[in-house]
Amino acid sequence: MRKQIIQYTSSLDALIAIAKRLSIYENQHKMDSEDFFNKYNQGKLSDDAIFIEWANDYRHYIALHQELQERLNNVAA
Repeated sequence: MRKQIIQYTSSLDALIAIAKRLSIYENQHKMDSEDFFNKYNQGKLSDDAIFIEWANDYRHYIALHQELQERLNNVAA
């Protein structure tokens, strides 16, 4: 499987793109990303490529969300 590198002009654009991908995973597997990630980390799901990608996207989503939240808090302060 060949990976594609996508560069975004802002963290918000990246967050939106990842949220869209997470939504696709959630619809396909009838499970929200937080529940999936908890089960995946507990070893209750396999290490299939799709689950690895989903877990990585969810980690990236969380990191971007925290980064943007911190920026907003700094602006509000």
